Amino acid sequence: MPLRTTVAQALAGFAGPLRAVIGLAAIGLGITLVLAPLSTHQIAVVTGIGLALAGIAAYLLPTLDGFTKVSARVFGAVLFVLGVLIAVWPVGGAPWLAFLVGASLIGHGILQTVQVIRHGGDQRATSIIIALASIVFGVVALAWPVLTLTLFRLGVGAWFVFFGLQLVMAALYRNSPQQPRRRGRVARWSRTIGASLALVLAVGVALGSGWILGGVPLPQPGKFYTPPESVPYEPGRLIRAEPLKAGLPKGAEGWKILYTTTSFDGSPAISSGTIVAPKQRGDDPLPLLSVSHGTTGVAAKCAPSLSASPLADGAGAALEQLVVEHGWAAVTSDYIGLGTAGAHPYLIGDAEARNVLDAARAAQEFDALDVTAETVVWGHSQGGQGSLWTGQVAADYAPDAPITGIAAFAPAADLFGLAEVNKSDAAGKTVSAYIAATWAELYPELELASQLTPGSARGVEKIQDLCFNGQDALSAILHGTQVPNQIFPDEVLDGEFGDLLRAQTPTGPFPAPVLVAQGLADPLVKAEQQRAWVRDRCDAGIEIDYREFAGLDHLSLVAEESPLTPQLIEWTLDRAAGLPATPNCDALPE
Repeated sequence: MPLRTTVAQALAGFAGPLRAVIGLAAIGLGITLVLAPLSTHQIAVVTGIGLALAGIAAYLLPTLDGFTKVSARVFGAVLFVLGVLIAVWPVGGAPWLAFLVGASLIGHGILQTVQVIRHGGDQRATSIIIALASIVFGVVALAWPVLTLTLFRLGVGAWFVFFGLQLVMAALYRNSPQQPRRRGRVARWSRTIGASLALVLAVGVALGSGWILGGVPLPQPGKFYTPPESVPYEPGRLIRAEPLKAGLPKGAEGWKILYTTTSFDGSPAISSGTIVAPKQRGDDPLPLLSVSHGTTGVAAKCAPSLSASPLADGAGAALEQLVVEHGWAAVTSDYIGLGTAGAHPYLIGDAEARNVLDAARAAQEFDALDVTAETVVWGHSQGGQGSLWTGQVAADYAPDAPITGIAAFAPAADLFGLAEVNKSDAAGKTVSAYIAATWAELYPELELASQLTPGSARGVEKIQDLCFNGQDALSAILHGTQVPNQIFPDEVLDGEFGDLLRAQTPTGPFPAPVLVAQGLADPLVKAEQQRAWVRDRCDAGIEIDYREFAGLDHLSLVAEESPLTPQLIEWTLDRAAGLPATPNCDALPE
């Protein structure tokens, strides 16, 4: 008897157990994809193994669902090779992974549809539904090559589970590959319902991914943000102002402003911002708060003054109370490149500080308000770094805008440390993408675009056009999950680029009392990093009021219900009243 016939007969005898084993393995892989806390590489490995198993099943069990032997074995071999390639090369990148998986799923769906139509078989409609679900999942993967792995793993995981159930059911209700199917009514209806649910899930993933990852249309900067041909050369001069129409608390009024400032390289530039003040004002000058806002993105449309909630960034609830209940005026700089032309100096401390100080100067020129020259500076996250830098450079750059207090909430004080610790996290990759997009323009000598890790360039391109607020923030984070590796290779972090990151650490001295607040549950700015920065400043003789908040993360630290909110208001009022500071370097936690 020919060897080929003997092998075929042996496979026929073990078809049922083989189906069951492969099916159970596929179910296990699908559940792992859906439920287990996997890294990007691990997701790729599990996906590759699952596709390889599907290829084995198609090759060794070619009569499943009406496949002809030749076509099923060809397809099975291709699917097996692709699965192995994905499993052994997970660093190939999410776009490449999505392409391979998408092509495999579409191929599987098309082949199954053709075979069912040509050769029939029981439950033809159910098989076609399965094929359509496979095709839809494949189209989603191809249409969104940086599709969030959260949705991707759910879709592919569900497909693995259903594929495995299909094999297990085949093992239970077939005596051999040649015998007709013997399913009861429950089995047939179970398969039909499962196939329909898979198709519904596929369509839901397609629609949901388009809605989530597409971002939201945001207003583009209009004529207000374009300066006239002739503007003052001096920084801090007000060019124009117009009323804000949305996002103001009851009892307050606000304006957008356009003013002159200085770019990171010292050249003249234009920035925009906002001013808000209580509607009921007396004759005395209003105490002034200058806000260094946190990350909103790096595209021009991401300016806070363009947002429907221009005061929402950072400690927005505390700001509203300070304005409405305590009679302060607040000014926020958008920073260069947000709203106005030019590259946004993202996380470049001294450049952000100049924009903040010049916004305070411009507020003093605003005829509709009378504000003090002295200002307290607040900032959260990126803005926390900016507020510390504002205090650091204020005496030299803007002696006419004296600082009376500096408050930083979860500040990105140690930028290199953040880049190192968070390089593999989704949020860290998003921040790194913003840095890659802006610093490539600001520091062309670094040639950053050519030094990104493989598979990350497409993610950077997508993320840089998304604003970090509202639905866009979710889109940016989810796109960050699709970058398979850290944005910057270790050798780049260890070189000149890393030195520039270290140079963004504010070291002081500071001309006024400094408050630093940190949430102990912050996954982005880690408490141990913040403590190290504070300890270094204390060791250098700089007095810091450092406060930690248990259970609070990066955002809940500055939420309205945060215990920081009343403390911050009290601390700010004390600065305006000239009360003594309350440093606590001697009581720093270990």
